[in-house]
Amino acid sequence: EWIKKCKRSNWLGCFGWVLVILSGLLMLLTFPISIFMCVKIVQEYERAVIFRLGRITDKKAKGPGIFFVLPCTDSFVKVDMRTVSFDIPPQEILTKDSVTVSVDGVVYFRVSSPISSVANVSDADCSTRLLAQTTLRNVLGTKNLAELLSDREGISHSMQASLDEATDSWGIKVERVEIKDVKLPQQLQRAMAAEAEAAREARAKVIAAEGEMNASRALKEASLVIAESPSALQLRYLQTLNTVAAEKNSTIVFPLPIDMMSLFLNRK
Repeated sequence: EWIKKCKRSNWLGCFGWVLVILSGLLMLLTFPISIFMCVKIVQEYERAVIFRLGRITDKKAKGPGIFFVLPCTDSFVKVDMRTVSFDIPPQEILTKDSVTVSVDGVVYFRVSSPISSVANVSDADCSTRLLAQTTLRNVLGTKNLAELLSDREGISHSMQASLDEATDSWGIKVERVEIKDVKLPQQLQRAMAAEAEAAREARAKVIAAEGEMNASRALKEASLVIAESPSALQLRYLQTLNTVAAEKNSTIVFPLPIDMMSLFLNRK
């Protein structure tokens, strides 16, 4: 551990330390004018990655608040730590069942490691945008059209996991991915509408057939009950007359007792 500390303390080399010392002397000679060049401020949502002679000075970024840099030898890069959102442009995707659709989405991400976002990738924001487009095409290319339309939440989680894993070395944390819209060709929309209409008609016919079957069973049970009591048929007849009379129309009803019909039937 001691050897590592010594190597770490001498990472600038002799010439580097000479430049640092000269830079410090220059700051002292030009004080207090140099204070305006040495004192830097970063906002609460920003962090500063300091480079000294081209090397990162610390394992942790500076900020928020005031920090000091040496003139001529130090430079720094500001990194915004706030969550950034961007739209994924519409992508023409061929699904697993050979259907061409246009899909777009939105991605929310933030910088979790300022040093990695500066040192490991040239442009973390642009790289994440391009990677989101390719990830969208790769993930949706393994899905059927039915899965694409019904399982948007699962697709979003799958994309988020893939993006988060790929951008971890860049110091990027992907917080959320959402599928905004799925645009289908006009011919496919008409075909799906016709298919849905046919399915609804088929279900309606099945329901109507089941209703007829249940009604026939109920009528059969009612006929058996009426056959057991002759007066029940007379009561049902009077109830029907009452229902017809309640309607305000020009229907004329001539009641005929059932007993008279039974006499004619007995003679036969």
